[in-house]
Amino acid sequence: MAEVRTQGTPYLRAILRIVLLLVALYVFFFSIKLMGHSFKLFGKDFAKQLISTTQNPFLGLAIGIFATSLIQSSSTTTSIVVGLVASGGLTLSTAIPIIMGANIGTTITNTIVSVGHITRRHEFERAFASSIVHDYFNVLAVLVLFPVEIKFHVIQRAAGWLEHSFAGVGGTKLFNPLNIIIKPAIGLADQGFSHVPHPHVWMLVLSLLLLFLGLGAMVKMLRQLMVKRIEAVLNGFLFRTAVSSLALGVLMTVAVQSSSITTSVVVPLVGAGLLTIRQIFPYVLGSNIGTTITAILAALATQNDVAITAAFAHLLFNIFGICILWPVRFIPIRLSEATGRFVVRSRRHMLFCLVVYLVLHVVPLALAFL
Repeated sequence: MAEVRTQGTPYLRAILRIVLLLVALYVFFFSIKLMGHSFKLFGKDFAKQLISTTQNPFLGLAIGIFATSLIQSSSTTTSIVVGLVASGGLTLSTAIPIIMGANIGTTITNTIVSVGHITRRHEFERAFASSIVHDYFNVLAVLVLFPVEIKFHVIQRAAGWLEHSFAGVGGTKLFNPLNIIIKPAIGLADQGFSHVPHPHVWMLVLSLLLLFLGLGAMVKMLRQLMVKRIEAVLNGFLFRTAVSSLALGVLMTVAVQSSSITTSVVVPLVGAGLLTIRQIFPYVLGSNIGTTITAILAALATQNDVAITAAFAHLLFNIFGICILWPVRFIPIRLSEATGRFVVRSRRHMLFCLVVYLVLHVVPLALAFL
């Protein structure tokens, strides 16, 4: 009897750890969704108003960065742009720079997640580097493609050709399993904070607390649950090749309809040493492609030629960016790794990087008002 009990105990512990891991994952996903929800309450209407006021491509790029930094959803920004283009509130040539800026503004959540590793120097170095590789890719893609688009309108013309190819195709709504699981909890949070002043502020505070709690529990459970076997599954199957990693990024982002969630999930995995930046880089690129599907379907539903062209422009911007930067992928990867090493050297270095990061997202606001 004692032998049976002894043999059963490890299995019970393993089951308990799996359950705790699932709970931690739920808290982690819920915190990111709640954070996005609170950001949208902060400024979705303001972002829409801001986007509709520009006709200058440089200002459009700046507004795209700021608006998406404010609501933390490039899909939402692009959907707003598509709606404004469909109604005649924006021209196509103005919409494309805003869409480019939206790619840059959507990565703040990753950086916030990496801060959860700040108490462990080497983990934080890896996690922070993995969180900003997305930034480096997006910024480099804009630096290359923005002047080309202004001069030659390559993306606009290619998007127009795609729009003609898909003429008459209607839109549809994708099934989102994560939304079904988490939406009731978001509804409860809305109800719970509806009786307090500034509910969006309190929801943001709660989301940050839950993010760090969920992240800490998730990393702890991953360490306890046969890390070597998990690492074997990740390295041997999901992230084995660049193609499988990119496809996983596309599929996961299409499924959950949020590149912030898709890319934030791998930050703690890199921090824990289960994955490398080189392995997740194609996955990040895949998430950029996957996040364009929502706006494309919304545009197809409008049956407006210009709106559909704008939505395809977002997809083509990411595809062109991948085609250009993939052969020199060592540049964003090494830049992110170097930044990770720089950040952990001292508090002064960390503060410097955070200031630069904030400036990148706040300066567009000043430009927008000017």
